[in-house]
Amino acid sequence: MLGAEETALVRGVWQKVESAKDEMGEETLTRMFLVYPKTKTYFPHFDLHHGSEQIRNHGKKVVTALGNAIQNLDNLRQTLADLSNLHAYNLRVDPVNFKLLAQCFQVVLAVHLGQEYTPEVHVAFDKFLTAVAAVLAEKYR
Repeated sequence: MLGAEETALVRGVWQKVESAKDEMGEETLTRMFLVYPKTKTYFPHFDLHHGSEQIRNHGKKVVTALGNAIQNLDNLRQTLADLSNLHAYNLRVDPVNFKLLAQCFQVVLAVHLGQEYTPEVHVAFDKFLTAVAAVLAEKYR
């Protein structure tokens, strides 16, 4: 999945994300709902307006889960098992949405990091988010 340098890069960048994770989670979900409006179908009970407390809270959960995955890169399957089960069996989320969310998170990450969002950071996070999406989608097979 990730080499040693990429792992160090992801973990180093994540320390910067930690201080803005609530904001970044909200921005990621808001962006996903705007760019991919069909994703809204999984949130019929949410207030999907900009600044919604429900979006903010769910965004925080998403980014917290990503942080947990970063801390447990060597054991992603076990770390994400409950989320995988929830999204596959209870929520029945189309697994393509994990990739869409990952794309939106990359954009938000780039906006927040500015010049620090280097091609190397992009590649490292792309590999990480692809691995997360793959693990979350495993239950669908």
